[in-house]
Amino acid sequence: MESLPTARLATDSVCWTLHGGLAASAVADAADDLLSLHALAKEARERAYAPYSLFRVGAAIRMDGKVFTGANVENASYGGTICAERSAIVAAVSAGCRRLELLAVSTGAEAGSPLGQRSPCGLCRQVVGEFAAETLLVLLDAGRDADGRLLADIVPFELLMPWRFRLDP
Repeated sequence: MESLPTARLATDSVCWTLHGGLAASAVADAADDLLSLHALAKEARERAYAPYSLFRVGAAIRMDGKVFTGANVENASYGGTICAERSAIVAAVSAGCRRLELLAVSTGAEAGSPLGQRSPCGLCRQVVGEFAAETLLVLLDAGRDADGRLLADIVPFELLMPWRFRLDP
C-alpha cells in the first residue's frame, strides 16, 4: 500500500495526525466534538463484551446532531458478533437518524499501532458508508504518548472506503 499524505498538529492534550491531505482548519472546526466523541467511545470500550478476542472496541457517533455509542459484542458463534461501529449506528438508526456526521473509535490496540489494527473492518465501513455525510471525519484512537497526550489519527471517510457499493450513486 502506498503511503498516505499526512500532516501533524500538536496541542497540549492531543497529537493529531491528519490523513489524506486534510487541512488543519477542517479538523479545528470539529476538534472539540471529536474529542467529546472520543471520550464517549473510550467509555463504551470499557463496556465491550469480548471474551474470545479480548480486543475491546468502543465507538461514538454523531448522527443528525445526536450522539450514540456502541461497543463490540462477541458471540460464541462468531457470526453473531457485532462491531462497535455498527452497534452505535444501529442505535442511531433505530432512533430515526440517517446522516452520520462524525465517528470516533477507541480500541485496545497498543499505543502508536498501525492504522490497519485500529480502523473499522470492511463490513463496518460499508455500513458507515450507507449513512456517511460527504464530510464525515473518523477519529481513530492511537493511545497516548509519553507525555500523556492523546494520539489521534483523523481520516476522511472517503479515504477508508472510496469505492463503496451504493444503490444510489
